Formats: sequence, structure tokens, C-alpha cells
Amino acid sequence: MNNPAGLFDLTGRVACVTGASAGLGQQAAAALAAAGAKVVGVARRAEALEEWAEQTGTNAATVAADLSQRNQIADIAAKIAAPFGSPDIMVHAAGINTRETADDVTDAGWDNTMNLNLAAPFFLSQAFVPAMKAKGWGRIVNFASLQTTRAFPGGVSYGASKAGIGQLTRAMAEAWSKDGINANAIGPGFFPTELTGPVFADPDRAARNAAQTCIGRNGALEDINGPLLFLCSDASAYVTGQVLMVDGGFTAK
Repeated sequence: MNNPAGLFDLTGRVACVTGASAGLGQQAAAALAAAGAKVVGVARRAEALEEWAEQTGTNAATVAADLSQRNQIADIAAKIAAPFGSPDIMVHAAGINTRETADDVTDAGWDNTMNLNLAAPFFLSQAFVPAMKAKGWGRIVNFASLQTTRAFPGGVSYGASKAGIGQLTRAMAEAWSKDGINANAIGPGFFPTELTGPVFADPDRAARNAAQTCIGRNGALEDINGPLLFLCSDASAYVTGQVLMVDGGFTAK
């Protein structure tokens, strides 16, 4: 190994990041582009995607789409592959948390949550697996959650979807890693994003969450860069089927 730093170089790779219009998804898309990858950002909000693409440059492309519509996945996959070719790297950061209590969960809220948080990562990845197999190389990174293993108030459908992500990641690894396609998940702690807006809007609650970590603070967006690049690169060649908690030690206490 002449240059260990080269393990993280993504030059020549094509990545797709869902949820790239804001928050951790946009941070992930920016990090992959900075590491040399050509990146396709996917989200519903076209204007926010275009702003990101303009800041990133020629290695960025966008697809405005609603991934919760499962009957549109094949069409969305074709649009993702159009700018740079079929992606080698899939990062599934798009998600929704309806925050419905157990007594108030609706059919629509449940279905939308499961389709976006759980079904889309599988079916979108499945669409690109044949091309990854042909290359003998691929990386799938799902976004898990603290609620992958813990129950939070108002988190029945969200928690169920994120628990499913944990098992989906292991099942993807079992199915595809023999073909060079590693599947792992990142489990973020409390980061300041739109999804966690209600948490950070309460300073006392945010402070309690920070105190629960081993490090003593909540996450900053750039804290996702290192773990993400590790799981998307050759550095993780012998790592698959794992959920890496990026939570400052929240789940260790």
C-alpha cells in the first residue's frame, strides 16, 4: 500500500445521493464531489438542487423527483444514469418523519414513510446493481438512525422504517457483496437539519441530547464527511453489512 490516502480518492467514480437538496444529503453530495466523484443529486426541490449544482460545478447533475412514488422508480433511475452513466455509489439520505404518535398514525403517513425511507433505497439500488456487478465494484450507503435501535416519542412509522434499514443493509450485503458491492449504513445522531428542526428549536432539548453523547455536543454537518467517504471508497473494501453510528457516542451511553 504505497499511498493509504489514495484509498479515499473517488476520481472516476459516479455517485448518486438522494435527499441532496438540504441537510446531511447535501453535505454528503458535496463531500463526494470534493473527493473526485461525479455526483447526481436527487430530491423533490429542483431550485435547491440547482443551487447546490451551481456551487459544485461540472461534476454535479440533478434530478428532481419524488422517490416516495414507487411506480416511478424505473423512470427516475434512467434519469439518474443519463448525465454520467450508471452510478457506482448510491447514498440514500432522503427521508421523512411524520412524528405521528402511535394513536394517530394514518395510512397515508405510514405508506409515505415506508415508501421513501425503506422501499426507495432498495428498489433504486436494485436498478443499478446489474451495472455494479458488471464492474465488480459498488458501494451502497443507507441512512439509518438512532431510532434503528431505540424508540422515540412520535416515532412509530419512522422508527419502524429505520429499523428496517438496519436489516435491509445486512440483506443487501448478503445478496450482493460477493459481486464487489458493499452495503453499509450510517446512523446519524442529532444533526441540525430540516428533519430535526423541532428538536433544535427547543434549546433545552438540544442541550440534553448533547449531554447524552460521550463527546458532549450535537453533530455538525461536516462530521458526516469522514465516515461517508470511508464507506463509499476502497477504504471499506472489507466492510459490509454494518451500521456505523455517527452520533458522538449517544448510543454508547
